[in-house]
Amino acid sequence: MVDVSAFTGRLAKNYKHYSKWARRNGLDAWRLYDRDVPQFPLIIDLYGERIHLQEYDTGWQIEDADYQAWIAAVQQAICEVTGVPLWQISLKTRRRQKGESQYEKTGREGEDFIVEEQGQRFWVNLDAYLDTGLFLDHRNTRRRVREEAAGKRFLNLFAYTGSFTCYAASGGAVSSETVDLSNTYQAWSRRNFELNGLDLTKHVLIRDDVFQYLEDAWVAGKQFDLIVMDPPSFSNSKKMMDELDVQRDQLKLVDGAMRLLAPDGVLYFSNNLRSFTMDERLVADYAVRDISAQSVPEDFRNKKIHQCWRITHQG
Repeated sequence: MVDVSAFTGRLAKNYKHYSKWARRNGLDAWRLYDRDVPQFPLIIDLYGERIHLQEYDTGWQIEDADYQAWIAAVQQAICEVTGVPLWQISLKTRRRQKGESQYEKTGREGEDFIVEEQGQRFWVNLDAYLDTGLFLDHRNTRRRVREEAAGKRFLNLFAYTGSFTCYAASGGAVSSETVDLSNTYQAWSRRNFELNGLDLTKHVLIRDDVFQYLEDAWVAGKQFDLIVMDPPSFSNSKKMMDELDVQRDQLKLVDGAMRLLAPDGVLYFSNNLRSFTMDERLVADYAVRDISAQSVPEDFRNKKIHQCWRITHQG
């Protein structure tokens, strides 16, 4: 028998607390377990009646038979605590990712289904890709955008599946542009827009390289009141003009976005590179406020899951 009692105890404690918290906050999707016990390097997210289980590679050496017994005991514990049946658990092994690998297909089809979050609705899929279609750690910033969006022209850069735009539109944004290079994610965004009742004549999807878009939008004289930019840490997509490194390219990205920002506008800039440091020149040129402590949700034990800044023009 595999002893998973420490894991089961923590899981049960978390479930009792966060399931009530999630109901109060209108959340179908939330983090249940965040590598709380070192011997169980797992992240467990609940999506409605399903579980997204990620096992993080620690480099531990273990025989196949022992591993299978261990992971079976873990999944059984999850079933007992949450009531989710085994066949509704999607298991993935995560290794350190670079570039496009965070968006790679897993080779499984999976099933698209809808989850609700704070009054918005989104399509997710727990199997087809390494990520699910909704980054749970940006939930607080999505709500902040909705609260600030009334009457605003909104720009969503590196938009993934367009969730920020859905929130902005719900908050009363008068127009938006949603920019991503992936056809797959632009199509996913469109489905999310339709699900949330967005007017596609006012909320426009643009498939483009963000660096190219920033140049073209500036030449065209475009201006926005509220911008969200959440780039990947690295990307070496063949579709891009250049390789993206968020630490190296932050000046180009932030300056490019700030050129499009109205005088009294707000840019939310975020990334999940743990070693990221904001360039001192940006801090000197703009009014920069680190809001990471407020932007990481309560259900995330890892408070360094991302960093987030509120950036405005000086004065």
